[in-house]
Amino acid sequence: MDVQQARLLRENEAAKFLGVSRSFLAQARCYGDRPGRTGGPPYIRIGSRGVRYALGDLQEWVRRNRVGI
Repeated sequence: MDVQQARLLRENEAAKFLGVSRSFLAQARCYGDRPGRTGGPPYIRIGSRGVRYALGDLQEWVRRNRVGI
């Protein structure tokens, strides 16, 4: 994994990158494993409340969830 892929984004940065709301990311973390729900991208827990997303993980999540073509 190169330095760009290893870059960690805060929740608001990850939401902006993906074009989704922070609420979507929070709900995907909490409820994404339930039937009928979209699982969110992998995340890193920092302390008790901090959440970060690796840029490479976000790019891979987009690739895996792409429909069509």
